[in-house]
Amino acid sequence: CVLSSYLIKKYKYYFIPESAATLMVGLLVGAIARVMDPSKAELDFLSFDPEFFFFLLLPPIIFEAGYTLRSKQFFRNIGTIVAYAVIGTMISTFIVGYLVLAIGKLGWIDIDTEDPMEALLFGALISAVDPVATLSIMGNPELHCDPLLYSLVFGESVLNDAVAIVLFRVFMRYYGAEKSTNMNVPAALGEFVVVSLGSVVVGVLIGLLCSLLFKKTLIRSYPSYEIGLLFLFAYASYALAEALELSGIMSLFFCGIILAHYNSYNLSEVSNGAAEVIFHSLAFTSETFVFLYMGMGLFTGRFSGWSPIFIICAILFCLLARVFNTFPVSA
Repeated sequence: CVLSSYLIKKYKYYFIPESAATLMVGLLVGAIARVMDPSKAELDFLSFDPEFFFFLLLPPIIFEAGYTLRSKQFFRNIGTIVAYAVIGTMISTFIVGYLVLAIGKLGWIDIDTEDPMEALLFGALISAVDPVATLSIMGNPELHCDPLLYSLVFGESVLNDAVAIVLFRVFMRYYGAEKSTNMNVPAALGEFVVVSLGSVVVGVLIGLLCSLLFKKTLIRSYPSYEIGLLFLFAYASYALAEALELSGIMSLFFCGIILAHYNSYNLSEVSNGAAEVIFHSLAFTSETFVFLYMGMGLFTGRFSGWSPIFIICAILFCLLARVFNTFPVSA
């Protein structure tokens, strides 16, 4: 996977993203593993584990993005980013959800057509932009992506995590209820505000606490301790937010911004130069594992069945929803 990324950079094959190359390597490995008639234990080892992703692979990717972010560009467009993240995600969720419900009523897919909550749950899950894919493609410095475009898309991908969490919780609460259409809209909006602000507060407070600790101590005399402690504080912001049922992604992202802005002056010269390189290496390794496992999952995942019609319709619905949430908000 690393070799394929090197070859793409060396020969400038930018029409193939590094993530796509890693995905293809994963497909190849998964196909070979399936041909070898693996045991259940071997399939479990090669299969994608959500807990492994959320608590080990995802934190380095999000933290590195926040730590190396062009913060001025991000906060200059914060209003537009919030509009895309909140209004755009809600539009996309309902468009995808009700279109899925419609094809369910036509008999094309097997879904609960009496209760719209099941379709809306899928809409909430699929409408959130993936920050990992955004970073791996648009964040590539060799592609020279427009800074404004990158700031808007990546900012939305981070903030709409909170929107997706709230929408999913609300739909799940009313799923199976007798009157699922009578949702408490003010309560849902209040929950969104709590999740969003709570996540930001947790990340900012832990970032400031870490900066204060580095400023008031002589830990800069031990560069290896500096880097380790820096990452542990960042991971603490992610774990604490998740434990409080907030958005760990948002908390970790803003913790990275705070540490880059306030704590870089407290680091030793050695650590200051090494921090970005180390965090970038960790993020690159995590991204590689993510897309590798995604590729292997096609052959090693133990799926009960496939629905080609649902897959094709879901892709078309997502594209259509993206059109209807991007252009109205941009206007």
